[in-house]
Amino acid sequence: MNKNYPIYNTTFIDDMRSLVEEAAQNFPDSIAISYKDSPNDKEVRKVTFTQWREDVRNLGTALITNNLREENIAIVGENSYGWCCSFFAVMAIGSVTVPVDKELPVQDIDGIITTTGCKAIIFGKTAEGKIKELLENGGLKSAELLVSIHPESSIDTELLAGKTLTSVAELEAKGAELFKSGDNSYYDYKIDVNKLASIVFTSGTTGKGKGVMLSQANICLDMTLGMYNFDITRKTLHVLPPHHTFGSTVNYVGHLAQGCEVYISSGLKHVSDEIKEQQPTHLILVPAFLEVMNRKIWATARKTGKEGLLKAMMKVSDCLRAVGIDLRKKLFSSVLAAFGGKLELVICGGAKLDEEIIKTFDSLGITILNGYGITECAPLISANRNKYRKPGSVGTPILACRVKIDNPDENGEGEICVKGPNVMLGYYNNPEATAEVFDKDGFFHTGDYGRLDEEGWIYITGRKKNLIILSNGKNVYPEEIEADLQKVEGVNEVVVYAGESRVQKDKITIVAEIFPDADLLKDKGISDLQKYFEDQVKILNAKMPSYKAVKCVKLRDVEFQKNTSRKITRFSIDKTIE
Repeated sequence: MNKNYPIYNTTFIDDMRSLVEEAAQNFPDSIAISYKDSPNDKEVRKVTFTQWREDVRNLGTALITNNLREENIAIVGENSYGWCCSFFAVMAIGSVTVPVDKELPVQDIDGIITTTGCKAIIFGKTAEGKIKELLENGGLKSAELLVSIHPESSIDTELLAGKTLTSVAELEAKGAELFKSGDNSYYDYKIDVNKLASIVFTSGTTGKGKGVMLSQANICLDMTLGMYNFDITRKTLHVLPPHHTFGSTVNYVGHLAQGCEVYISSGLKHVSDEIKEQQPTHLILVPAFLEVMNRKIWATARKTGKEGLLKAMMKVSDCLRAVGIDLRKKLFSSVLAAFGGKLELVICGGAKLDEEIIKTFDSLGITILNGYGITECAPLISANRNKYRKPGSVGTPILACRVKIDNPDENGEGEICVKGPNVMLGYYNNPEATAEVFDKDGFFHTGDYGRLDEEGWIYITGRKKNLIILSNGKNVYPEEIEADLQKVEGVNEVVVYAGESRVQKDKITIVAEIFPDADLLKDKGISDLQKYFEDQVKILNAKMPSYKAVKCVKLRDVEFQKNTSRKITRFSIDKTIE
């Protein structure tokens, strides 16, 4: 646990087509994808790597016959087997995927598709209503082909206005016949791995996103080089939105290349039941999920009157482990049963995770590997290792990825900059924005602040856009204060920001806005929530420099607005105070 060790063996990925082919050769009869047609179904559909290869190849062959080689193709909809096949098939024929968040307003969906000039749109059942609305209002002008992932579409042919409507199933059947009759166009094409292969629009927690241009080399090398650092288990449950690189690159590209079974979740409200039923051995999550899981563990312990016993058992277990005795699976079997009983690993990224949560899960028998990534880096930059982790760190950079700290202060903290084969080509149709984030040495400036220790481990301090700069020139990283406040009992969610007075416009006040766990505090006999949290903030203020002190506590009745990656959209918060 305190010494680095040799890298793991992994599968080198050249491009998307070879990934699919090699996975089918290496794991022909193993399960690649599993899913349910409906959340209430008892039957789980299981697709082998051989069948997956055929479906991707057949879909790709049919897309070629529709003149979609080297074209931009949008994929918008819920996570599904059809989404997965479309993602790989589009890149396997040398075209460009444009994954679109199905939760975006219709005008934003149309804006992305129109801006990128998508010639085809592959859409899921949940996005069909928005596609229909756009057709009714004359949108989607660049699209010539509409492809429904669901076998049947309710879009009226009168709305098509010259566009062709088909389905993934129909295209796959057509492609199968073409391939059977000798059409080898899917294979008779040399993929240029350095060309544009995917345009991913950032989640934009601080405003409108930009189109990140990634090549197949970016994506494939990011996963190849990343997988050398850690060892995944044989089954995962895909919870994250597929339009984001964490969902598509890590969950699909990284896992399928290694022969891992990916069970596709039916949606957030089903995740808890799915974990119990499907019994994944590891998960890929963002901190918001782990925070909820952690709260549920302790809420259940309190309701059953076993909170004190659980804490005591964890201490005893940790002491036994220190002398080489590991009884976690037996001692905490009832707790682990809520996660299917086989969960042993969680790879977490996307935002900072409270170290106390990592310690809690470790004590229970679930290892959390905290990592760091950003869409512009395809996304993985660094990760802790299965048997080598440092508290508070997001790990060491993946192989061939160089990290430096720009303009460090006296504590060694500055902007994290990255250079490597995983770094994007640039922002789509935005050379000015691209020039702003690359320095003269070719390093990409992430917009995240942090530091490196003497061994090259990365520690994240905060986000540049969230940084609070006081009138005295002092910098305050709200994420640091949020991490401390998150430990306060009764805090569900918290965001710290510079509040602007309605009266004194130039006066900046550090505000902590909290969404409380009112039920928990009520059970503890706390009725005046405002006073309770103000008292807790006073205790916190006393432990840190005066310039970081929180001066105002705001409570809210509903959780913060989030994007589909479960990140709080800070730009949507009203930061004015009385």
